[in-house]
Amino acid sequence: MTNTREPLSIVTRPSDAVGNNLDWVSPEHPLAFVRDGDGIVGIGELLRLEFRGANRFTRAAEVWGEISRTAVVHDSVKRAGTGLVALGSFAFADSSDAVSVLLVPRLIVGSRDGIQWLTSITLGEAGGLPGTADALPTTPHQPHGEPVHIVFTPGEMGPKDFTTTVKAALREISHGNAAKLVIARDQHATLPANTDLRLPLEALARRYPDTFTFAVDGLIGSSPETLVRVHNGTVSARVLAGSAARGDDRISDGRAAVTLAASAKDQKEHALALASVMDALAPLSSELSAASSPFALQLPNLWHLATDIEGQLSHHSSALDLLRVLHPTAAVAGTPTPAAIRIIDELEGFDRGRYAGPVGWVDAHGNGEWAVALRCAQVAGSLITAYAGAGIVAGSNPKHELAETELKFRPIVEAFA
Repeated sequence: MTNTREPLSIVTRPSDAVGNNLDWVSPEHPLAFVRDGDGIVGIGELLRLEFRGANRFTRAAEVWGEISRTAVVHDSVKRAGTGLVALGSFAFADSSDAVSVLLVPRLIVGSRDGIQWLTSITLGEAGGLPGTADALPTTPHQPHGEPVHIVFTPGEMGPKDFTTTVKAALREISHGNAAKLVIARDQHATLPANTDLRLPLEALARRYPDTFTFAVDGLIGSSPETLVRVHNGTVSARVLAGSAARGDDRISDGRAAVTLAASAKDQKEHALALASVMDALAPLSSELSAASSPFALQLPNLWHLATDIEGQLSHHSSALDLLRVLHPTAAVAGTPTPAAIRIIDELEGFDRGRYAGPVGWVDAHGNGEWAVALRCAQVAGSLITAYAGAGIVAGSNPKHELAETELKFRPIVEAFA
């Protein structure tokens, strides 16, 4: 963890020079969390906070609270995501070797609801924004590097291993050890030297504008699932569980959505995921509500069963505090969660890293947006590892679940290829 006893100085001002947020992303170390043109991009790294183990969320909330209390903030925009902000991503498992991070950029380029801003963050003496465009270290629309065309190959959990593991998961379910288990698999590829990581990031944002496109510490992806969103005391989440491939034409596509909505297996999987989020948020929220039945969420490659949740925080909890009680949900682990985590650890046999962990941002007031890191890959030097998973319940078909993971790999495979 980068340590400093000096308080942070922050200046946020409106700007008309931002344009497209992603134009300011670093080609080597992208730092971004955007959806449909809105969001934040970080430039440079002022502070790196690292956490490991079972107390990673608690410790992150404590450290971030200390930094926020001593920060000197001059914010003329005063919106969620202005002032002091860190972007972060957290490991899925308590035992993971992957480090969980909060990154404080030197400069933030932000936009929301037609308002654009720049935030300068420095140590010690107050930082300034000498102007608008003058404060930016480069100009947008620079020529990008050459497109890469890479081929993913099976990782530690190949297709045959996956179907065998799904069968083992079904046995665990039939023995009453769990009601649902989420089994993941991985794929690997090698990146050419000096790959411009803006290209896959922009491809994801362009093809999946309604999802959260993110890049944090080498974790790049586009997630359709909101783990939690906190804005001025309002808490919301979107639960996804149950999926089906899109049809080849309008008629078959509509039939696929209707079939998904009528699927008892997918409805059961969704109900378990929804219950886990509602149960976690209920002690910290009032007026918590969700629709009585899920809706079919349309993505370019999949239909998902989805339910939106909204309520008011009844405690002074920050977005980081809520990560501790929400992660992992049944949508990415299973039910009951403690048993599911234990069984997953035994059956999968590989470290998920930060796949299916929280990824997003938090500000000094506790506001934040955190997605579940799905449809993503971890870039580590020349190695890129992509991940996908499927929820297994009684009645699941191993071959169908394998096909579902292939669909979920598509966003990353297409973005990099």
